[in-house]
Amino acid sequence: MDASKISKVLSLAQEVGVIRPRDLASDGIPRVYLARLCQAGKLQRIGHGLYMLANSAITTNHSLAEAAKRMPNGVICLLSALRFHGITTQAPFEVWIAIDNKARAPVDKGTPLHIVRFSGNALQTGIETHIVDGVPTKIYSIAKTVADCFKFRNKIGLDVALEALRESWRSRKCTMDELWHYAAICRVTHVMRPYLETLT
Repeated sequence: MDASKISKVLSLAQEVGVIRPRDLASDGIPRVYLARLCQAGKLQRIGHGLYMLANSAITTNHSLAEAAKRMPNGVICLLSALRFHGITTQAPFEVWIAIDNKARAPVDKGTPLHIVRFSGNALQTGIETHIVDGVPTKIYSIAKTVADCFKFRNKIGLDVALEALRESWRSRKCTMDELWHYAAICRVTHVMRPYLETLT
């Protein structure tokens, strides 16, 4: 293998955290380099078509980084966002990720994903970018996630939405103004009103 190409692959892995074969295409590096660097103990394969440096520490949120790498236009949402922000007892085995109504869902294997379709302001607002295991990962804010939970209460359960609301308010991780703001964007103001009024 070419030493300069090896160096480029390892530098890229250091820079972005998780790399895929397509990340090497612009530099004309064959994907076989990934397999050989794994055999040499320089890289580790962490999922289908996903690689990182062998000595990298993998956090409990690593599946979110994998999902973000696979779907850079997606946003971590609902149960996975609650888990990331530490305001739920739920531990989803899938990564819940929001994508546009017209976007294509990934077909490749890897981290199990639970795709949720969002549109307009409900998709575009309330996004925070966190660095998870070196990967920029888009995750909805706490207040936006709480509103989403009420919007999708038939998918996740009203009890989960109420737990998220109580815990986010108790821990002062969001304000009442933020909750009302995202309730309006998600069109769940009437649904959330009685629960919000009990908090004040």
